[in-house]
Amino acid sequence: MSTLDVIVATIGRAHGLRGEVALLLRTDQPEERFERGTAFAVQTPAGPRTLTIARTRLQQDRWYVTFAEVADRTDAESLRGVDLEIEVDAEEEAEEDPDAWYPSQLTGLEVVHVDGHRLGTVAGIEHLPAQDLLIVRTADRRRVQLPLVEQLVPVVDLEAGRITANPPGGLFDELPEDEKGPEPETSGPARGQG
Repeated sequence: MSTLDVIVATIGRAHGLRGEVALLLRTDQPEERFERGTAFAVQTPAGPRTLTIARTRLQQDRWYVTFAEVADRTDAESLRGVDLEIEVDAEEEAEEDPDAWYPSQLTGLEVVHVDGHRLGTVAGIEHLPAQDLLIVRTADRRRVQLPLVEQLVPVVDLEAGRITANPPGGLFDELPEDEKGPEPETSGPARGQG
């Protein structure tokens, strides 16, 4: 059985004085993932700890959770930015939804343009409130942020190890020499000096 560690939410800002926090969801199954009693082993700035869901609520399409181990706003605020991860069975998930994928499965995949030329390799994903960004490392080591929306990323083929992209013009173009900035200094002798 192959498993994946999947981020289902990131803890947002503290809400109120009694330890409640907002969640930035990364799952389309919050009712299942955040059942009362679910425990998450997390890495916080202060070190590892366990967070157990005591209560959840939904308000204006936003999820809020209270953890049994968090009693006040100060502790809740210290958790901001912490990811809540679960372990899933990769084969079982693929059977349920063959078109689904997880961010950890995308890292390292080749990114090709719809016309077939290579754009780079996936270095990671950044989760933003409006949309996720696919971070692509180009052959010349630039870091390009490609919005992860169907119009710009029409195909994610995990079996082939490839993502097909249709980026807007100019996004992957190299900067002209005069816009790249100064060349780095070298410590060796200048040309012609030897």
